[in-house]
Amino acid sequence: MAGTVALIPMKAVLLARGLGSRMKEPAESTGLTPTQAAAAAAGAKGMMPIGVGMSRPFLDFVLTALADAGCDQACLVVAPDHSAIRDYYQGPGCPERLRITYAVQEIANGTARAVQAAQAFAGRDAFLVLNSDNLYPASVLRSLVELDGPGLPAYARDSLVHDSGFPPDRVIGFAAIEVDSQGCLTRIVEKPGREYYEAAGPAALISMNVWRFDARIFDACRDVPLSTRGEYELPEAVGLAMTRGVRFRAVPASGAVLDLSRRSDVALVNERLAGQEARP
Repeated sequence: MAGTVALIPMKAVLLARGLGSRMKEPAESTGLTPTQAAAAAAGAKGMMPIGVGMSRPFLDFVLTALADAGCDQACLVVAPDHSAIRDYYQGPGCPERLRITYAVQEIANGTARAVQAAQAFAGRDAFLVLNSDNLYPASVLRSLVELDGPGLPAYARDSLVHDSGFPPDRVIGFAAIEVDSQGCLTRIVEKPGREYYEAAGPAALISMNVWRFDARIFDACRDVPLSTRGEYELPEAVGLAMTRGVRFRAVPASGAVLDLSRRSDVALVNERLAGQEARP
């Protein structure tokens, strides 16, 4: 089409190193199949079998959304023992539209260190960062690809309840974000709680842990101090980068975000992805 500008393909970093502690917790009446229960017991959220026939891991759908959004390379940040993931993606699950590489995070000491582990992969290029247990609409990821600098999607609180099926009590545990008149991020409020969201109202903005970065984030990930939880956390690294002059554009976002953090999430994710084809 005349006037259409072709985008340079984007890199993506998927954080798959987490211990899966919440997924490992037993839950009543989850209705998991034996293979799903085994994945849950191992904390292997990204490799959870999903969909008709349970033949594709959840991560295949995440990679499909990235490919649809214009990404052609994905780096999985993994634990030292990641043979199950590597065996699948070098074998029956070998993607056709993305090239998969790996970065090892030796210790599960936070998401900032996970991003830092992918520095050699990213180089000087812009790249997306997302969790391997979250599935975002390709249109939202595409909006980040199309930015000309760092940014993140900004979800209205009520849209997450309506579109994603999150219980309101779960949403108030998500990180709130505040933006200036130009639509740039000014503050991240971790674990803001009920009082914050009641004061902010239904249009309060929320971060769902997906970002577009450039190479400047790596210095912040290296320098960020330990959080009160004893980890090096990516939102705090973003805050440090902001103090150093990096501006993050907050892009209005809508549509369902599927979160596979707990065993109780599996049924809803299965329902939402029923009939959808994974084509990574």
